[in-house]
Amino acid sequence: MFLGALLDLGLPRRQLEDDLAGLALPHHLIVRRVNRGALAARYVDVRVGPRSRTKTRRRASTHEHGRTYREIVRVLTRARLDASVRSRALAIFEALGRAEARVHGVALERVHFHEVGAVDAIVDVTGAAIGLSRLSVSRVTASPVALGEGTVETQHGRLPLPAPATLELLRGVPTVPAHVAWETVTPTGAAILRTVVEEFRSLPAMTVEAVGHGAGNDREGPMPNVLRAVLGRSAGQAADRVVCLETHLDDLVPEHFDHLMEQLFEAGALDVTIQHVQMKKNRPGFLVRVLGRPSERLALARRLFAESTALGVRVSEADRLVLGREIRRVETPYGRIAVKIAWDGEGGARVSPEYDDCKRAARASGAPLREVVRAAEAAGRAGL
Repeated sequence: MFLGALLDLGLPRRQLEDDLAGLALPHHLIVRRVNRGALAARYVDVRVGPRSRTKTRRRASTHEHGRTYREIVRVLTRARLDASVRSRALAIFEALGRAEARVHGVALERVHFHEVGAVDAIVDVTGAAIGLSRLSVSRVTASPVALGEGTVETQHGRLPLPAPATLELLRGVPTVPAHVAWETVTPTGAAILRTVVEEFRSLPAMTVEAVGHGAGNDREGPMPNVLRAVLGRSAGQAADRVVCLETHLDDLVPEHFDHLMEQLFEAGALDVTIQHVQMKKNRPGFLVRVLGRPSERLALARRLFAESTALGVRVSEADRLVLGREIRRVETPYGRIAVKIAWDGEGGARVSPEYDDCKRAARASGAPLREVVRAAEAAGRAGL
């Protein structure tokens, strides 16, 4: 449904398929227009194995065998994907794996994905990351999650809805009853929401540019089984809420700060800063400050406890004013580079090339980093 909504928004199918080829997993997409109730929507089916012209060919799913979390990480790590796409896909599967591990009481490395470990789910998750990147989506919000009721058949037997892993993933996320007797949110869908959504709220102020509908299976009920996606552009300042987590450390090896920051960003941090402080008894120490989305407070706190020597974390929420922004990929003599465009609300714009892209292009071309940055800035301004 997520892929269908992105394609309906305008994501080019050929571009999506070319990027998915980097997974090196045999599959192909079946995409068609369908009706769900009164709505027309785009339905996507991932077929496992090479493309066949035989219409009656049986789907060769690997659901019976699945994959372990470690195997999925290996597939994504070796895949030919943009760094941002790989990072987002890995984060989605990590969220899913940790939820399954908690539900079943096993270590993350031992989690075995039955329903979501097959090729089609890897394609679903990676395709979602590709679509957000290709559509230059810089911020994702969602309405409170509508949850169905009843039961669902799984490899673990019949389970109540929402499925245990789904409910685990939605900790801290606002939900509402859907009043339907079927599964409205799968664990995979919940993991995507948990990872990509910055704020659960009503539709934010923006200029609507496109509306897409992704279809699920046809269901009986009072509403169509459709996911709606709205693509828009904000102008000037916008407002949201952020959570701030702080802790003082006096016994963490400074060499480990890089790993700590990396882990916090993977857990969904928006920003991480570390500064020197003088603590009680004149001990030199560090103040670690983490900014994130309110829905990520528990995940960020857990990561702080796991990756540092913190014994306690102070948590507060604050309003934040932010400029409208978007990510664009521009052509330069050194290859395609992502640039961030920030709009000031007065008709002006600031162009900031993504450092990692510039660094990678400089290494590949042998050109000085400053020249790559200048070329990306010029290309970004030319496209305004």
